[in-house]
Amino acid sequence: MTRREALLSETFVALADTLVRDFDVVEFLSLLASRCQDLFDAGEAGLMLVDPEGKMRLVASSSHQMETLELLEIQYDEGPCPDAYRSAAQVVCADLATEVRWPTFGPAAIRAGFRSVVALPMRLRGEVIGALNMIRPQPGALPSEDVAAAQALADVATIGLLQHRAARESELLAEQLQYALTSRVVIEQAKGVIAQDLDLDMREAFDALRRHCRDNNLAIAEVARAIVERTMSPEVLPSPSR
Repeated sequence: MTRREALLSETFVALADTLVRDFDVVEFLSLLASRCQDLFDAGEAGLMLVDPEGKMRLVASSSHQMETLELLEIQYDEGPCPDAYRSAAQVVCADLATEVRWPTFGPAAIRAGFRSVVALPMRLRGEVIGALNMIRPQPGALPSEDVAAAQALADVATIGLLQHRAARESELLAEQLQYALTSRVVIEQAKGVIAQDLDLDMREAFDALRRHCRDNNLAIAEVARAIVERTMSPEVLPSPSR
């Protein structure tokens, strides 16, 4: 196995490991950008992800110069990364000197010393979450096998990010469910305290608790907890007759 093959294998393994507790998305994508430089003769590399509002955001770049070009793409909504994201397809330019698609990005990239670029969508089936951009100082397209390998890395990174997001959403759902169950127990306890102190049945007690929270814009679980802990008196609640 050559050094390049070993580095490629190592990169795939690193990009697949996103379920660690201290996962850092910026470090994760910075690794991808750095390895693209090492593996595919990319002069510079950068990555953009799309935020929940559908706007592209720069999350990693191999240099300040690359960061400037990526921010230019975002500012003018023009360039290989936006095109790769919108089309969900690879965008290749073998010579920026003859490129007409990007009247702002193209000249800026040439002034910065670059002549060719390839942008790869970060996609999984029908979902596209961003794009990987590799830009080079010399004209000419990357070899097709390099583009295929870089796309595979981008795909693995995408799977890792979506897997991490799903795990976090699952964890959040579990936390919300546990909170709901705990709150239900506290509310039942509070109903018992209210019923006993105000001589109400359980339904009337709950109606009084709920009406007080609604009228005062309070969280019912927090008010219930205060009543159970006796830091709030049931006497403040509205009576069924009111």
